[in-house]
Amino acid sequence: MSNLLKDSTNRNNKKIWITLFEAVKKQYEQGNEKLYLKQKYDTAKLFSLGKKMFDVLQAFDSVDATPNKKGVIKIEYRDEHAQFLNQIRPNLFNGGAYFMLKNKYQEAYNMYDAYINCAYYPLFKKYDYMKRDKLIPVASYWAAYNAYKLKNHQATLKHTPLALKDTTHYVYMLQYLAQTYKEMNDTTLYLKTLEEGFSSHPDFPFFFPRLVDYYVQNHRFDKALHVINQALSVDSTNQIYRFAKSTVLLNTGQYDECIEICDGLIAENDSMMEPYLNAGLAYFNQAVILDKELQVSKQHRQMILNDYRKALPYLERYRQLAPDMKERWSLPLYTIYLNLNMGKEFDEIDKIINAKKG
Repeated sequence: MSNLLKDSTNRNNKKIWITLFEAVKKQYEQGNEKLYLKQKYDTAKLFSLGKKMFDVLQAFDSVDATPNKKGVIKIEYRDEHAQFLNQIRPNLFNGGAYFMLKNKYQEAYNMYDAYINCAYYPLFKKYDYMKRDKLIPVASYWAAYNAYKLKNHQATLKHTPLALKDTTHYVYMLQYLAQTYKEMNDTTLYLKTLEEGFSSHPDFPFFFPRLVDYYVQNHRFDKALHVINQALSVDSTNQIYRFAKSTVLLNTGQYDECIEICDGLIAENDSMMEPYLNAGLAYFNQAVILDKELQVSKQHRQMILNDYRKALPYLERYRQLAPDMKERWSLPLYTIYLNLNMGKEFDEIDKIINAKKG
């Protein structure tokens, strides 16, 4: 029957459409009966047959609504077919869940997409699903989720307005949207979604680091600091937020405050690596800035050496905790050992740097 309908001359033949539907319906009912009797049957096939009935009758409805030769539209089957499909429509939703649990994301997406699309077809107009069906937003979220797993950007975005009405999964939908926009290189919407996610759920782990990283990478440190301070207003003791603030302060030359935060973090957790690096670099940078002055007095020279001495224990501790991160600690320690006349240590670090170059 499907092959017959491929012929354009048969496209408007209602008998062929009805025969095709009845054949699919019979297979569906037989499968349903077997499952009811706990006999062996392919559950996936049953869900697929259910969806096929929707595909067939939705296509047929457009034929049924075609004007006759006199231009009159006389719809014969819509009410009957809509009533039948409305009864089994939950199986589209259930089929989506079934395929999703099997990691068959394309099949799951197709089921959820079909469930949602019923709300747009004239066939189901009297049921007004968009207003009456509370599962539309949930189905839209799961459709987006499965499309996201498939990395199908357009399908992920297709039902976005509806999916965002699913309050239970709202924050996760924003996460998938942000990732999708990033993969599409849509920086504007990526940033907007991160900001929306952080604003509504500042404690959700996805948005904060990416939002701060975006601003830092684009040298918008004031924006990054604003986000961090917002996060700290929600959780002032959070170590990740405080460390992020120390990094921004380091990048903006606010060294004293950076060191103060790092010392606090180290006091709470002396095995946390990064605060040692930030504090060490804060002292180190202060020394380098003074050292670049054209005229360095004896007093300034002593201040430079003092900053190098203060940086040393932090950077050596960081080296102990992160021995493989040579690109971070080798050059600062090289400079410190050179300025403090630490010959043995200087020779060792010099060999490490030269070996890395080789």
